[in-house]
Amino acid sequence: HLNDFNSLWNKLCPLGPPEAHVLLLGLDNAGKSTLLYKLKHNASVSTVPTIGFNVEMFEAKKNRKNISVTVWDVGGQNKMREHWDAFHHSAAAVVWVLDSSDRERLDEARTELENTLRSEQLRGRPLILLANKQDVNGALTGTEIKDCFNLRKICSSRDWFVQPCSGSTGVGVDEAFRKVVQMAKPPSESGAVKDNFRETVQRVKTLRKH
Repeated sequence: HLNDFNSLWNKLCPLGPPEAHVLLLGLDNAGKSTLLYKLKHNASVSTVPTIGFNVEMFEAKKNRKNISVTVWDVGGQNKMREHWDAFHHSAAAVVWVLDSSDRERLDEARTELENTLRSEQLRGRPLILLANKQDVNGALTGTEIKDCFNLRKICSSRDWFVQPCSGSTGVGVDEAFRKVVQMAKPPSESGAVKDNFRETVQRVKTLRKH
């Protein structure tokens, strides 16, 4: 289900405006929510397909300064992908989660990633590709994924990085988050960030009508 947006805004406002708005995208069953809650609670949790989105805030340090990072984990089912662009506004980075053990859906994942990166609102935003499920036998390596996705070509106008990880074991999860914080390019004015956050919430409210 979708969250109550007014409660969400009231809950997050006291923490101050987020300084980095990060999108967590990928196909359904890639392990996005598992990664998010492994990072947030250091716990392995059983999740159900995300219908709508999850949102969590983290405190981090960048260039010796404290920043707040808001991570939007958006459902990856076909019916949710058509709404992904509602979350593009003000994104500081795109984190793409790939099930690196699911070779049958590689073409689908590559196509969806390429479509996402064509968004004008995401122009120049860094990409961090998380090669998830590295604990599964037969998982593609980071190098294989770079070549399979032709990242040097499709990311020629943006910074990018591939981080092998496992949401179930936690291996590589902290390293991935540090890389996201390091590479994120948040808006410079806090007032603009607050307005952008509010606008994102208002845009996503329309999903309740569909």
